Amino acid sequence: MITTRLATLAELELLAKLFDAYRQFYEQKPDLDLARRFIQERMERNESVVLIAADVKDEVVGFCQLYPTFCSVEAKPIFSLYDLYVAPSARRTGAGKALLKAAEKLAVERGMARMDLTTAKANKTAQAAYDALGWVRDEVFYSYSKRVEVSPLARAERQR
Repeated sequence: MITTRLATLAELELLAKLFDAYRQFYEQKPDLDLARRFIQERMERNESVVLIAADVKDEVVGFCQLYPTFCSVEAKPIFSLYDLYVAPSARRTGAGKALLKAAEKLAVERGMARMDLTTAKANKTAQAAYDALGWVRDEVFYSYSKRVEVSPLARAERQR
């Protein structure tokens, strides 16, 4: 049986390892220190909410990270579900679906109007899970991104 709960800073080391594995899944170089710092800063600054999934032995096997933001058109708060990862050994146990359901419950409790997420076009397994849980694929809007260079001032601020 999989259980979910809000993560705490006491679980930072476990989260950092999972977050580092998540980043590697998306072809980033392993960097446990970066993963630890990133998660710690988000949690300490209340910039994200992290849910964790644990197995019957209470071992943490997955996480999802939600970023509170807003929908200007609806003039309401929303969650951006940016990160969702389940350790390979725990896949097909229901951990991913449990995290998605826990995220939805939390969104309702916190008064969010909706949750948004993006996934790779090739990630058919995740898409099937989203479809099964009532997520609706956007067929109207394209998603764009653009890399920008970080200014020296901003870089210095980040290092504080």
